[in-house]
Amino acid sequence: MEEPTRVLFVNSEIFPYMPETDMSVLGRFLPQGIQEGGREIRSFMPRYGTINERRNQLHEVIRLSGMNLIINNCDRPLVIKVSSISSARMQVYFIDNEDYFHRKFIYKDAEGNDFKDNDERAIFFARGVLETVKKLRWKPDIVHCQGWISHFLPLYLKKVYHQDPIFTEAKVVLSLYNENLDATFSENILDKVLVEGLRREDAEVLAEPTGINLAKLAIQYADGIVSGVPELDSRLAAFIKQRKLMTMPYVKVDKDDNSYVPAYSEFYDNLLKNTKIR
Repeated sequence: MEEPTRVLFVNSEIFPYMPETDMSVLGRFLPQGIQEGGREIRSFMPRYGTINERRNQLHEVIRLSGMNLIINNCDRPLVIKVSSISSARMQVYFIDNEDYFHRKFIYKDAEGNDFKDNDERAIFFARGVLETVKKLRWKPDIVHCQGWISHFLPLYLKKVYHQDPIFTEAKVVLSLYNENLDATFSENILDKVLVEGLRREDAEVLAEPTGINLAKLAIQYADGIVSGVPELDSRLAAFIKQRKLMTMPYVKVDKDDNSYVPAYSEFYDNLLKNTKIR
């Protein structure tokens, strides 16, 4: 009997933990629809400080926590929490760290300025997800990244974790939303990104550390692209075309209508059939 396809969802937003947006609705209902279609899923997001742990019944998973990740020469404890969405028979794993995520705001401070360590937070999130999936010993066929804070994950998966048996055959799907493209990150972002097995040239697009270039970095290591908006930024669209990637056009998402789910399911199947691991 053939094993079901396994899809790992790496989300920046999931409703109801976050306000209702196209991205958070997709983060909530697409995994459920994919699971109800007979596939296995795991779903991750950051544990932002705005999420009420008691109301949402988050609790720490001790067996998955306890690792430290070195970011910018500092040891950062990786804490994994989990919550269940009982109506969907679905669990959500949360990547947590007191220094990075216990804040009253998501990406910007009270004055509307980007947090200066947003790049570190995204690096921590990406590496935290991959390390946790390794601990789970759960081998994904598809890794679907949604939202800019997941954009380092394709790089790490394809350049650092690609020889790990858990990830050798994983295909990366990237949903793009034209978000955070004008952001500016730390000038030493390349120093922060580097880990053993990664070269500066692997992320050289970040020599100019901007949001648009972080999106391009994610595209560079993706196998398939989903347009999360009716019209992608022209710079991203041109870069995708240049990379000759398999793409899925925008499909409207509605939390009360799951008719979009088959389009994603078909896209996953086509990607598994028609692309080779780079």
